[in-house]
Amino acid sequence: MAQRFVMSIDQGTTSTRCIVFDQNARLVSVAQREHRQYYPRPGWVEQDAVEIWRNVDRIMPQALREAGIDAAAVVALGIANQRETMVVWDRHTGVPVGRAIVWEDIRTEALIAELSAHPGLEEVRRRCGLPLATYFSAPSLRWQLDHVPGLRDRAERGDVLFGTMDTWLIWNLTGGVNGGLHVTDVTNASRTMLMNLTTQKWDAELLSFFEVPQQMLPEIRPSTEIHGRTTRVVPGIRITAALGDQHAALFGQTCFSRGETKCTYGTGSFLLMNTGTTLIRSDHGLLTTIGYQIGGEPATYALEGSIAVTGSLVQWFRDNLGLIHSAPEIETLARTVKDNGGCYIVPAFSGLFAPHWHSEARGIIVGLTSYITKGHLARAVLEATAWQTREVVDAMNADLGVPSPALKVDGGMTADHLLMQFIADVLDIPVTRPLVAETVSLGAAYAAGLAVGYWPDLAGLRRNWHPAARWIPQMDPDHRESEYANWKRAVELTFGWAKPRPPVG
Repeated sequence: MAQRFVMSIDQGTTSTRCIVFDQNARLVSVAQREHRQYYPRPGWVEQDAVEIWRNVDRIMPQALREAGIDAAAVVALGIANQRETMVVWDRHTGVPVGRAIVWEDIRTEALIAELSAHPGLEEVRRRCGLPLATYFSAPSLRWQLDHVPGLRDRAERGDVLFGTMDTWLIWNLTGGVNGGLHVTDVTNASRTMLMNLTTQKWDAELLSFFEVPQQMLPEIRPSTEIHGRTTRVVPGIRITAALGDQHAALFGQTCFSRGETKCTYGTGSFLLMNTGTTLIRSDHGLLTTIGYQIGGEPATYALEGSIAVTGSLVQWFRDNLGLIHSAPEIETLARTVKDNGGCYIVPAFSGLFAPHWHSEARGIIVGLTSYITKGHLARAVLEATAWQTREVVDAMNADLGVPSPALKVDGGMTADHLLMQFIADVLDIPVTRPLVAETVSLGAAYAAGLAVGYWPDLAGLRRNWHPAARWIPQMDPDHRESEYANWKRAVELTFGWAKPRPPVG
């Protein structure tokens, strides 16, 4: 029998990748294209959904060519995507009503403040598991309905469709205006603030709170299910999985047991802890979300801690301060000193996410003295990622009641050995990076292959997981807690900075 493969699309914040994997989870080919970011006003972040679709149109055939196969050799396609980025488009023409609003966008701050005074706010949190924040897609959708002339009327008539990027791609791949499927999966739906976490259906109370017409929403389906076949780009491939990117990474890291935890270190960083079929409502500033759902099985829940600024702090250090020429240089520079010299950087560039949720916080550098060199600053940049990780892991352990025994890591920052060692030190648990670094793409592929029997079960997927590097804690406990106390003092200094100040005189 001819060899068969699984394909995955990872539609990320800055680029879209298409990867072909074989049955041993080896990467056979990869094609990638970046898309443009638009910043039309301060705090606004947008993307062109049509550009993203056209990139998919190019990279799928390219990945097949580079693998030396045709569509008939692909048994399944899985899609992972940047989760909260949303787009609204005309169902008759396929044309978006405007650019996609990205998860980093904070244009809804005034709306969030207005909705925060609503008496039903606690019930909203209970139903969807999420705090009211600019991060999620329901406030962005409400903003568009309020600000795009005629859009609400079109939505109520059923003339426009809403979706996260998985929905947009599946609709286009399965025909677009000619019968395209309007669907999403439970993980992406769980990030909108519109889905009830218990029923896993669109919730009438949440729709009413955000004033969103249900006619424009996609059908919610399990993460692994045969949705349909592609009719465009590369026709005939079964689309059998869709997951938000961080949920795909949880799957790719084979975190299938309660308490298993992963962190993806990229522009921001995202920790997810599998909590099994138990829905745990966080008392410590975390998000309750769907981890994944396999076919008709009960959904697996997760706790999540989202950190807004980690890799982007290194980019800021490189591009805005000009203290390094490339991101990897920061490790070399940080190694020129033995510690941070008493300097701490809290990168609250547009507020703090988990576990604080202070949208008004702004970044600071504290502990500056004439002793501090650029080496100390470089070390403080890396340590900021580790301490933010510690805050989230502490919150997860408190919510679950059981400490996580280890942390699986992936993403671009894991190439920095000094950072990974420091994370192991401040968490006081082993940190492990897998052999296959593309865990988001791999997780989408795993879910897709599982749906069609390409991989038989979760145990088979676990056997494919192999460690590439491991870091063991080495830090003195007293030093760890002293440094952590200093970090927490620094974080508190960021609170309240962006609040309006009374006029002088």
